[in-house]
Amino acid sequence: MDASQYKDYVLVLLFVKYVSDKYAGQPGALIEVPPGGGFADMVALKGDKEIGDKINKIIAKLAEANDLKGVIDVADFNNPDKLGRGKEMVDRLSNLVGIFQNPGLDFSSNRAEGDDILGDAYEYLMRHFATESGKSKGQFYTPAEVSRVMAKVIGINEAERQDQTIYDPTCGSGSLLLKAADEAPRGVTIYGQEMDNATTALARMNMILHNNATAEIWQDNTLANPHFRNADGSLKTFDFVVANPPFSTKAWSNGFDPENDLYGRFEYGIPPRKNGDYAFLLHILRSLKSTGKGAVILPHGVLFRGNAEGKIRKNIIRRGYIKGIIGLPPNLFYGTGIPACIIVLDKENAPGRTGIFMIDASKGFMKDGNKNRLRHQDIRMIVDVFTAATVETQVVETRVETQDLASLPSRRPRYARMVSHAEIEAQDYNLNIPRYINSTEPEDTQDIEAHLLGGIPNRDIDDLARYWEVFPTLRGALFEDGPRPGYSQLKVAAGEIKATIYAHPEFSCYTQRVNIVFDKWKADNMGRLRGIAESSRATPLIEALSEDLLQAFAVETQDSASLPSLIDKYDVYQQLMNYWTNTMQDDVYMIAVEGWRANGDLIPAQLVISRYYGAEQEATEALAAKKAAVGRQREEMAEEHGGEDGLLEEVVNDRGKICKAALKARLKETQGDRDYADETEALEAYLALVDQESQAGKSIRQAQKALGAKVADRYAALSEEEVRTLVVDDKWLMALATGVQTELDRISQALTGRIVALAERYAAPLPQLAEEVEALSDKVDAHLERMGF
Repeated sequence: MDASQYKDYVLVLLFVKYVSDKYAGQPGALIEVPPGGGFADMVALKGDKEIGDKINKIIAKLAEANDLKGVIDVADFNNPDKLGRGKEMVDRLSNLVGIFQNPGLDFSSNRAEGDDILGDAYEYLMRHFATESGKSKGQFYTPAEVSRVMAKVIGINEAERQDQTIYDPTCGSGSLLLKAADEAPRGVTIYGQEMDNATTALARMNMILHNNATAEIWQDNTLANPHFRNADGSLKTFDFVVANPPFSTKAWSNGFDPENDLYGRFEYGIPPRKNGDYAFLLHILRSLKSTGKGAVILPHGVLFRGNAEGKIRKNIIRRGYIKGIIGLPPNLFYGTGIPACIIVLDKENAPGRTGIFMIDASKGFMKDGNKNRLRHQDIRMIVDVFTAATVETQVVETRVETQDLASLPSRRPRYARMVSHAEIEAQDYNLNIPRYINSTEPEDTQDIEAHLLGGIPNRDIDDLARYWEVFPTLRGALFEDGPRPGYSQLKVAAGEIKATIYAHPEFSCYTQRVNIVFDKWKADNMGRLRGIAESSRATPLIEALSEDLLQAFAVETQDSASLPSLIDKYDVYQQLMNYWTNTMQDDVYMIAVEGWRANGDLIPAQLVISRYYGAEQEATEALAAKKAAVGRQREEMAEEHGGEDGLLEEVVNDRGKICKAALKARLKETQGDRDYADETEALEAYLALVDQESQAGKSIRQAQKALGAKVADRYAALSEEEVRTLVVDDKWLMALATGVQTELDRISQALTGRIVALAERYAAPLPQLAEEVEALSDKVDAHLERMGF
């Protein structure tokens, strides 16, 4: 089945299982699970010849009891064309119900309170289905990373009351709405409209699964029939609006006349008949309160296309509604590879706005299959820079331009700036980001004189000033004056550059200072890590840990010594977030459910061995080294004597291997015969090596078995305090220390790579190359002459 079809079956069953576990038998619950309308009734049907029809009836009862008709009953569980006929359907549906019957899928209590594991699982499935469904079905899901950026830049975290509202006019499966609402500390009231019926059903299920059962989601065409209106017929307005409308839709005006719009949405101009990007933007503007904030994803064309769109853009800019523009990487969205941008809207501060803050985030991403994804550090950097611009609107242009903004790493200076309305007006209201931010890397210029006469240009060495500021005498250890002013030459061989950097006292000192920063972060957070308890929440923990880490590596002084930013704090942050995503998050959830209990998932056996059984491990490794050495001797002997006319030739099989059985048989034939004394000696020597290797293998297995028994006994005897030490110190913090070391290695590798590139570029000046070419040409001519040409 195509993903766009099987998602209906999987997600509906997930929904039924969730509400049955959480609400069945609870009077007054948000969702009523009526008799004959729950998951237990499905389990009772396993093997039933009419299982498909009866599952449909169970879902219908649940839908009718909760006004969910048309929402959870969209999949036909009795469709023989999709599910097979007769026994095939019975087996398929019985197995599917059996999967959801797994005791591990018990949602009766949210054991990690406040961390929506089920909602995250649902979002994961939605992303998977969007990826698998291809172009036509990707519209129902906005990547979670983009949703988080939008949620944070509209400032919904400052919402103080639950009756404040958020709206998405093209809400799809509701993932963007939920991510935005998640940022509100006290919650907000959710509204959404979606044109596609099946996708609306996904959104309503998604709201319930995320404990937002009261969210109002409506199915209809937002532009032609906006559902949310006031008593007088005007559009309802909201505190916050987020949206990811369909890009450049051609049929946007179907069902209504934009020239006579009932809601006054097109006072700034009517969008082109075959491109609806600005229709959605104008609908959003009209749907914002006078103090409202919004963010919308649109293709880059809205920034620069002319004619009707140019007129609308000019009117919106002059009214100050656009607070910022964030250019995103290409290929982020399902169904399209074109680059898009986030347009941030703010009505509240529009009258006094004199510029638009722009960010070019197009280069910050990671590959994920055939799509691109924003990394944790990309999200954080966008939000930090945008927030800093908001806080310091009057000075942000100067600070970003001079790379003095704490949130902007100095290695990314061509990233963001405040652009005045006057400058935009001079560009005829064209908002194309490259007009205002040049994000291209400077050209690596070639020095003609150095190519002709040799030497490394001092200009190129000076360009590495950020390193020389931190390692002031390292330059002198690597370079010396060349034969001409303005040029230098290496003092060490190219192959020794990396070792020279690593061994230099200033690099060692810098490494120590970085480690001091990391050690202080560890000390500050040790109590937080060791204090994780049952029912602890994972999300606040990682937020606190990551925030402290960013602050630690943003500090410019440590013991009165400067800590220049060779290490990008966002790279260190990414190391933490990678480890959190891959390992630590699961550990924290496990501890929150079971406490600090020793098991192989939380504490890999190698950690126990390293801390308690180092001697035994060394002994086992010594046996393995001995076995490997004997194996090498045996292979060398086989190679030396196993060929044609070799002493072991007779015992080599058709595959070129020496067979032990054949070896023993041949040895019986040759032993005692003087004519075969050399062969007998070789056979005996080879057999002795085989026996030694076998015995070493046996010893290793015995040692490993004994060590395994000790580890098993130790698991059972570990105290809670010992478990904490193994997990926090030996597992988590050791892994994060390795991540910090990776960033230090990256510094040395970048410096080494650049110096080696310069050295190799100018290693052989043109005259030397010409002489070498001439000498090689003479050799070729001589060879040709001897050959008679």
